[in-house]
Amino acid sequence: MRRICASVLVALGISCACAASAAERSINIYNWSDYIDPTVLENFTRETGVKVVYDTYDSNEILETRLLAGNAGYDVVAPSATFLQRQIKAGVYQPLDKSKLPNLKNVWPEIAARLARYDPGNVYAVNYMWFTTGVAYNVAKIKERIGDKGIVGWDQVLKPENLRKFADCGVYVLDSPEDMFSIALNYLKLDPNSKDAGDIRRAADLLSGLRRYVKKFHSSEYINALANGDICLAIGWAGDSFQARNRAREAANGVDIAYVIPQDGTLMSLDNLAIPKDAPHTDDAHLFIDYLLRPDVAARNTKVTNFANGVLASRALIDKDISDNPAIYPEPATMRRLFTVTAPDQPIQKIVTREWTRVKTGR
Repeated sequence: MRRICASVLVALGISCACAASAAERSINIYNWSDYIDPTVLENFTRETGVKVVYDTYDSNEILETRLLAGNAGYDVVAPSATFLQRQIKAGVYQPLDKSKLPNLKNVWPEIAARLARYDPGNVYAVNYMWFTTGVAYNVAKIKERIGDKGIVGWDQVLKPENLRKFADCGVYVLDSPEDMFSIALNYLKLDPNSKDAGDIRRAADLLSGLRRYVKKFHSSEYINALANGDICLAIGWAGDSFQARNRAREAANGVDIAYVIPQDGTLMSLDNLAIPKDAPHTDDAHLFIDYLLRPDVAARNTKVTNFANGVLASRALIDKDISDNPAIYPEPATMRRLFTVTAPDQPIQKIVTREWTRVKTGR
């Protein structure tokens, strides 16, 4: 059969090597670290024949740098909503072809509506995961220092004299100015979405007072640091915090991790699926996004990552310890205390970047 195939191809002027290459389909995905069930990628390839080349990053800035440089070669990326908003304005993405996304019928209307604040009409993106920024902590070590009540509000970690109580057992803070400035502004009774340079400096002043008690600013290393008992407190994301809890349980190392949405409110973030304008495999990119919008697939990703997803129909398929966990799927009263923020313009972004550097380095 191979000889017959070769004869036919030669007769048509096509080499077997070229035919084999043409038959090999692949897509290039760029997503956050620890943010998908690996078997989802394997099953997608098994079902569709499309190989997945999967790269990861741990900050929106890294993703944005690659996208703005052009010709990154990625077919699907997962920007957070504020970065998505300004990247849309920069012409980075192509509109989604909704005729190729039949599983859009499964999206969560409330989450899609929140995303529309950044992407009017949901033209360029669909939500992948959504989550809060809160406080994760080692239950035993925090109890030793402040008693049984644990962490309940931002006052306990945003006042230097309070954070100092945890410095000896280790504190990590997200390396994310978007999260930390909006939370600080809200704590100061200012608009968390403020684009006023003076407000941003006030938030930076508050956070700078914490620096001496922070072991590290990082947006992913706190997961293992918490799980291993190397630190006792982190300002981090809900899903990552529960990943830390699960890793500690799997290791049976006696570390118990809790996560709390502070009672005075916090940031709600959305990570979303979008297709760069220069994506080399647009049709298969749509195929991949549509696959992730299947309720069973979305449920599997949530089970592994502990992040809430944007597919409402998936919630019934998720284990109760996740779907009924108010720190992952907040109840309505808590949802009303969650705020979102929009992207700053370039001049304000420069101030944000400069002030965040001051927070972390003192310079």
